[in-house]
Amino acid sequence: MTVILGIDEAGRGSVIGPMFLAGVLIDKKHENKLRKIGVKDSKLLTPLQRKSLYSRIKKIAKDYVSLKISAKEIDELRKTTNLNKIEAEKMAQIIKTMKADIAYVDAPQASTEKFKRILLALAKNNTEIVAENYADLKFPVCSAASIIAKFERDREIEKIKKIVGFDFGVGYSHDSRSIEFVKKCLKEKKHLEFIRHSWITVNNIISEKEQKTLKEYK
Repeated sequence: MTVILGIDEAGRGSVIGPMFLAGVLIDKKHENKLRKIGVKDSKLLTPLQRKSLYSRIKKIAKDYVSLKISAKEIDELRKTTNLNKIEAEKMAQIIKTMKADIAYVDAPQASTEKFKRILLALAKNNTEIVAENYADLKFPVCSAASIIAKFERDREIEKIKKIVGFDFGVGYSHDSRSIEFVKKCLKEKKHLEFIRHSWITVNNIISEKEQKTLKEYK
């Protein structure tokens, strides 16, 4: 019996909070069960749909795992590597842990073959790896992983909002509430552990602040 694994992430580009990577392991014969319950790319689902599917996916799966990479850890790792390599390391960790016959991976870079070679070198096992862009749209088991990752990331974001006492929205730079929160944290020097300081968004905010200070000084 063929056992397959889907791996995807949530929160990769966020300026606030952690990134989650999830792996979902199923018997290949149960792939159609995922289709029947309405599994698809998590971005195409509402929060309520993701919540419902989160529980149902876990019942179908042989096993599942999720890894949380905090904003602080991402910043620390990016001092010596890039985000694609960070993802590759974590995905390889999931592949080694789950021991599937085939792993379907949502590749974060255009050169999917190169990313596949990196994963094979890191995983060092007999799992066949299929790395594709938009794998969460193509393979139900990857869609399931995207739902697990997204649900757990969203849950973590809500916890952070309660800790900081501020609704900063989705945590991405296109959200004005998120930018407002980043500026507030930098100004007050509070809750900095939730901010990804290595992001260009944060660097731009700091630069703007410094330019404003210089103009006021002149």
